[in-house]
Amino acid sequence: MDAQKVDLFLLTNSSKLPSSHIPIIRDRLLDMDESKLIYLQTCDFKDPTVILIISVFLGSLGIDRFLIGDVALGIGKLVTLGGCGIWSIIDWFLIMDATKKKNLEQLQNVLMF
Repeated sequence: MDAQKVDLFLLTNSSKLPSSHIPIIRDRLLDMDESKLIYLQTCDFKDPTVILIISVFLGSLGIDRFLIGDVALGIGKLVTLGGCGIWSIIDWFLIMDATKKKNLEQLQNVLMF
């Protein structure tokens, strides 16, 4: 893929991906076929900041975990009401990294396809 397109993609999505993986992602995108560009553009990455805000207000119901795709953890938080509030508070510190990891998994699935 063209270096300019890769840089544009990373500029718009680098805040939604783990920063430690950005150089690796850049190399993989440069090696990617142009035909996969349409699949890459259809990726709907979740914004970690929005998920954090949702976690603060609706975290005890597990909505934050449902949104990023952790259904089992979302059900666990819903049933226990956020672990009586403790799990919800802990998730305020963990949910942004979890969101970035889920976005990375989604990107890896597109790059493998």
